[in-house]
Amino acid sequence: MNGYSLNAAALIAGLTMALITVAPPAVAQEWRTASSLIDPDVETETFERFDYVNSDAPKGGTLNSVAVGTFDSFNPFIVRGTSAAGFTNFGGLLWDTLMQQSPAEPGTSYPLIAEAFKYPEDYSSATYRLDPDARWHDGEPITAEDVVWSFNVLKEVSPLYNRYFSSVTEAVALSDREVEFQFDQTGNRELPHIMGDLTVLPKHWWEGTRPDGTQRDITEPTLEPPLGSGPYRIASFNPGSDIVWERVEDYWAADLPVNIGRHNFDRRRYTYVFDENAAWLAFTKGGAEDIRVENSSRRWMTAYNFPAFKAGDVVKREFPNGGPHAMQAFVFNLRLPRFQDPRVREALTLVYNFEEQNRTRSYGQYTRTDSYFEGTELAAEGLPEGRELEILEQFRDEIPPEVFTEEFQLPVYDDPEDERRYLREAVSLFREAGWVIRDGRMVNEETGEQFRIGFLGRTETDEIITSGYISNLRRIGIDASLRIIDTSQYINRVNSFDFEAITNSFLQSLSPGNEQREFWGSQAADIPGSRNLAGIQDPVVDALVEKVVYAEDREDLVAATRALDRLLLWRYYMVPQYHRPVLWVAYWNKFGVPEEQPEAAGVDIESWWTDPERAAALRQKYRDRN
Repeated sequence: MNGYSLNAAALIAGLTMALITVAPPAVAQEWRTASSLIDPDVETETFERFDYVNSDAPKGGTLNSVAVGTFDSFNPFIVRGTSAAGFTNFGGLLWDTLMQQSPAEPGTSYPLIAEAFKYPEDYSSATYRLDPDARWHDGEPITAEDVVWSFNVLKEVSPLYNRYFSSVTEAVALSDREVEFQFDQTGNRELPHIMGDLTVLPKHWWEGTRPDGTQRDITEPTLEPPLGSGPYRIASFNPGSDIVWERVEDYWAADLPVNIGRHNFDRRRYTYVFDENAAWLAFTKGGAEDIRVENSSRRWMTAYNFPAFKAGDVVKREFPNGGPHAMQAFVFNLRLPRFQDPRVREALTLVYNFEEQNRTRSYGQYTRTDSYFEGTELAAEGLPEGRELEILEQFRDEIPPEVFTEEFQLPVYDDPEDERRYLREAVSLFREAGWVIRDGRMVNEETGEQFRIGFLGRTETDEIITSGYISNLRRIGIDASLRIIDTSQYINRVNSFDFEAITNSFLQSLSPGNEQREFWGSQAADIPGSRNLAGIQDPVVDALVEKVVYAEDREDLVAATRALDRLLLWRYYMVPQYHRPVLWVAYWNKFGVPEEQPEAAGVDIESWWTDPERAAALRQKYRDRN
């Protein structure tokens, strides 16, 4: 998705974290080791390993990757600082979570630190029982006290955790191995299960002192390698330049079913480069970037003609992407008054010519996205009916009447006349909102101030994405421009909502729930670092999010999510762009790859391994590369 789908580093470190699940109905307080809303049979089946992995995959070799920008912290949970490659909000390479989300089965999780969990019939709490073998890298056991401390501190310092677990009031250690999470509500079917996404941190390390005797502080950035529990630890690093991870030989969870055939590389090296162009050159040269998840259609279609590719030493593959497609969109900052009028946002939607963008800049490789839950049964279609209509009827006087009478459709630019028509309609909507064209400039009718949109970007891909759109915006008198800044500055500005417009992707799951509060909820709109980038503050959206969260069954969840999707579209909070049905991956031919990859995730690079003979042959052939 042109620069905004998961890159190789994110894919390797945390791809499965996007799949948030909901627990199915079950007998109250029954210990369980697996749960799936999509496939309830999972609970009764024996889970030995993921079906697609090679259980005999050899360990060894180095996976080389590049990261764009720089880093200044090993603390991914706080807003301040830029965390290094390999860290994610859900642990990444260093820390394990209570449960492991499945990359192959949407809405399913299996034991990791916790060997089982249970909850009462009214979903008012959840109890997790820890694996007695769970250990930190220093050999100390992972205890219930660690879990309680992690919950409390992450909810305090992390905007994501604060919203994700907003309805969890307390974590209580019942014993050394059991933790009860108490909720401020009943009937929230997702809450017991998503507690398994909690990253567990070592209390004794964070509350200890550094080698120089000073107190550690989890509220601050740090470049002291933290103590972990996961499959890798930091071996070496140069601040802002590179970081090397090494596989933990005595990793306590190596033989758990979720890890069989995975985490096969002995070393993971990330080298930082200035921009996306440098990342591409590093890949073509070899030695610094072994696997590239390609997001540029121009490059995929025209640039794979370098010597190593022609020689067969670099392979291009398309992997089916059977999961939800992210809503990649132009996001406008509704905290700014000029974007608060829905007529303005509708006009901005009409101005975007996707067909020309796809034809002239993307080689016809994309499909228009017209749902926040694209590619799933959760996407709104046609007119609302049945249970969805019942839900929307409750808000009839507070939402656009078109919700009930018209199927939502984005503009289609089939010929030049379409462009003229849509631009005229956009100008008319601006006029209704108090903006008129004077001397070729779209200005506020009262103040004379010109309408301005400054797009913020971080790679050359942003120029490809925005150029045609900016051209059309200028045609109706809008002062539109793009500014490219470095990655660290971009992240900091987005986290603090210091932007007018950006391109961003919102990846959903097949079982949406509590995370919707952070995507669209009013309370998240002004919390720095939250995922409500647009700054949506709409009481009806809030109410529909709660209906998603409190859905009683799958049918109710689908209806509530479709209603939410429909309203988000009709409010024109952002301008949808496009998606692909396949994942583009290119790699140096040094790997063993399982015959099948999980279609839900597209690819699981954790299941790949180094082929010693191929790797040795490439080293010999390209021995002069850096």
